[in-house]
Amino acid sequence: QVQLVESGGGLVQAGGSLRLSCVASGRSFRTSDMGWFRQTPGKEREFVAAISWSGGRTYYADLVKSRFTISRDNAANTVYLQMNSLKPEDTALYYCAQGGGRYDYAGSYNYWGQGTQVTVSS
Repeated sequence: QVQLVESGGGLVQAGGSLRLSCVASGRSFRTSDMGWFRQTPGKEREFVAAISWSGGRTYYADLVKSRFTISRDNAANTVYLQMNSLKPEDTALYYCAQGGGRYDYAGSYNYWGQGTQVTVSS
């Protein structure tokens, strides 16, 4: 069973930055696409960013493009989400996921972490 553990969430003021990390167990990480999703109460889980297994291709939701950057270190089984210029509307529980296929669809991912909370104050 693959396990994903997120970290790096916290409370920041608008305009601040956070770097989220997700560490995965198992060798399958190196041949799997990785994604970040977020969810707030009363809303569906929404796509944030994704990166191909090799790191050669990245994808972003329109609302975070130019502010967030996804990257991965396959030697460390870790995917990152650098979040800059944070806004109150970025407040959510952020999940990392491992899988493949349609990058912006939650059902394409087989494994999920427990999430890390990001709260942005105004």
